This record gives sequence, C-alpha cells and structure tokens, in this order.
Amino acid sequence: MNIDYSQLIPNNVDLTSDRTLQRALERWQPAFLGWWNDTGPASTSDLQVYLRTAISVEKDGWANFGYVRMPEYRWGIFLVPRDEQRKIHFGDHQGEAAWLDVPGEYRSTLRRIIVTQGDTEPASVEQQRLLGKMAPSLYDMRNLFQVNVEEGRHLWAMVYLLHRYFGKDGREEAEYLLERRSGDTNNPRILTAFNEQTRHWLAFFMFAFFTDRDGKFQLSSLAESAFDPLSRTCRFMLTEEAHHMFVGESGAARTVQRTCEVMKEHGLTDPKDGRQFGVIDLYTLQKFVNFHYSVTLDLFGSDISSNAATYYTTGLKGRYEEGKRSDDHKLSSDEYRVLDMEDGKVVEKRVPALTALNARLRDDYIEEIQGGLNRWNRIPEQLGIPFRFKLPHLGFHRKIGNFAGQFISPDGQVMTEAEWNGQRDSWMPSESDHQFIESLMGQVVEPGKFANWIAPPARGINGKPIDFEYVRFN
Repeated sequence: MNIDYSQLIPNNVDLTSDRTLQRALERWQPAFLGWWNDTGPASTSDLQVYLRTAISVEKDGWANFGYVRMPEYRWGIFLVPRDEQRKIHFGDHQGEAAWLDVPGEYRSTLRRIIVTQGDTEPASVEQQRLLGKMAPSLYDMRNLFQVNVEEGRHLWAMVYLLHRYFGKDGREEAEYLLERRSGDTNNPRILTAFNEQTRHWLAFFMFAFFTDRDGKFQLSSLAESAFDPLSRTCRFMLTEEAHHMFVGESGAARTVQRTCEVMKEHGLTDPKDGRQFGVIDLYTLQKFVNFHYSVTLDLFGSDISSNAATYYTTGLKGRYEEGKRSDDHKLSSDEYRVLDMEDGKVVEKRVPALTALNARLRDDYIEEIQGGLNRWNRIPEQLGIPFRFKLPHLGFHRKIGNFAGQFISPDGQVMTEAEWNGQRDSWMPSESDHQFIESLMGQVVEPGKFANWIAPPARGINGKPIDFEYVRFN
C-alpha cells in the first residue's frame, strides 16, 4: 500500500476522491507550515538533514532516507490497510464489525480522545524548539529533527480524522491544535507534562524515554479501538514512535556510559562525583529519573476512573495488547489490585477491573520502563561502579490519582509536607542542577565528534558510519 506523493498532501487515503475534504486540508496546510516556522526547530530552515520519509505502510521497507530541508518535509496522511474482516474484540460491542464511521452517541467522546492525543504532538515540538542549537553531535541533532518532523506528521494524522469524521467541530478543533502553545499562560497545551520546559538534552532524552513511551501505550490502546480509522492511524504511528523511544533510551544510556567511563578512569565511586570532569553525575541522573517518571505516571489519569470504564465497554479504547489477553474482554466481574492511602498508610485494595483500566495500563508501562532501567544498570555493573538506578515509589511526586496531595518519599515513606519539601532537591532536579547541565551544552557540528558528557552510539543511522554528515549546513 504505497503512498501517493504526487498530491499536495501525500496520502494513502484516496484524498482526491473527496474534494471537499481535500480542499479543507489544503487550507489547513499553510497554517501548519506557519506553526512549524514559528515554533518548530529554531534557525534550521536552510539545513539539509538526513531524514527518513514514509513511502509505504508495509512493515518492510516502509521508509526512504535522504537529505531534506525540514520546511520541505512531505508531511502526510498514512493509515495501515483496512482489514475488511476486522471485528470489535472487547466491550459491549464485542463480535460486531469494526466501525467505519463514528456512531452518533460516541461522537463527542471520540473527538475529545483524538484532540487530547493530537495536542501532545505539536506540544513536544514546541518544547524541543531550541535543542538543535546545543546538540552534542550531528548524529544527535539529526535524531532530534527526525523526532520533530514525525511528531508533526502525527499531528496531521489526528487532524485528518478530525476533518474527515467530525465536520465543523472537527475543523475548529484542528485550528485550535495550532493555536495552543506549550507553557503558554493563557493558552497552554492540554496535558501538564507537555507544558514543562525542556531546557537541555538530558531533559529531552528523559522525556523521549519516559513520556514518549506513555505515548506508545496510549496509541496501543487506541489501536484497539472499534473506530477502525483511528485504529489504522495509530498502528502506523506506532511504527514511527519506536525510533522516538530509541532516541530517549539510547541517549540516556550513552550519558550514563560516559559518566561511568570517567568515574572508572579517575577511580571515583561516589555517585555525586563526576561534575569536576565535565560529566553528569549518577546522583543527578537519578533525580531526573524520579522527576520524569513521576510526571509521566500522571498522564495515565486517575487510578480509578469511570471514564476509562466507559471507553472500554463502548469499544472506544482497549487495553494494551488486548488481543493477547485470555479473559472474556468484558471484565464485568474481574478485580484488579491498586495502591491507595488509608489512615495515613499505603495500602493495597482490590477494585473492579473495569474502573482500574488506567492503573492497569500504567502498570504495563512500569514493567517496560523497569526493563529500560535494567539495561541502563548493566553499564555501571560492567564498569565496576557500585550504583544502580531505581524507580521511585508509585506515590512519589504525584498530582493525579490516589496519591495526589500526598507526600511520599522515593522509597515509599509517608511524610509531612514540611519534611518532604525539606528533601525535595535531593530527590528531584534543582535549579542549580539544571544550570550545571546547561553549562555543558554546546553545539558540536564536526562529523564524528561528540560533546564530552555523552558517549558515541554503537552504530550510525541506516547503516551509515557514526562520522557521517547527518546534517549539512549551508
């Protein structure tokens, strides 16, 4: 199922057969390009970047690599091929044919789901706007820009659904997606994590590892949706999302690698040491783990949620890997364990599984995140450094869910507000931590060279060597 690049808007949805829709999207396109030029990667319009562009939605050979000026990147609309036999496999509509259009009774709910997902895509581009100016290598600069253009394409994916299936309301929502701004006081992005500043590359790597992985789990749930166009859209987005998570996990791992190499070279064992040699100490890296993990957990919503139950029973949003679950896919009598606060103590409760779907998705996410930390921990282990990264307690630094408003330490101790605030800077990045890391940032543009604080990757992109010219300046 190849993509038609002869059109103004590349697509594989036969856009030319619906002239009204095509004209509406062609009117939205200049506004999108205006948004990109205003809030996308700063001072990059003349750069030639070695990027991948989707040419097919098949699993093998779906992308083509080549030099592109980012404002000329061919953003488009790509869905995986339709399975004409696809059935709804969970909830009250289990066994029925997947919907090709939006049932009227679910219209506003589906629109809200699509808008919330769509809003995260431009938000992350805005958050990362200035990072190219402090890239630790051309390899990393190229990876950042690949993430940026694909987040832009994911915005196109959601906007297509809004225009195609939600009429005037959808067109208005598509315009609002370009009007909100990350961190703006008056018109911020919808979700809190997407209004946080990304001040340096460590924050970017942590965001891509923790928060983009939340995106994977949300997209995987939407890929189960009874609304077939949303399912098909999300399944192709997941193909692109894999690289974004790789950038985060490998970037953070290379940062850990460089710190551990310097510690071994100089005989250091204290995790607070290393800054004197221009690397980010392990103690500070752990603080970034604590912050980004806890902020991302809030994106899963309340542990107990009637909305999540409704999304499931109506078929709008499934569980992660729903098809691999061996239960009845209705959950009407199942239970699930969640942590909660009771009489000042953390306790475990059994609750109806239908209302705990957010908690279950979050727990699936935590399992995968722990796997990433285990891989990071092999680095100090192999270099003989007595330090291991740990995920903080589920209740640490939470603003949404059962632990919102509680003061719990990373190791699970319930504290007073004053006690917790007194230790805050030993658990999460302080302003001085950010300033130190910013002092390490400086653009490195010589092919094959890397900033002192980060190790080179094991291999290049698309079989190219590490010293390939991934970004060409004028």
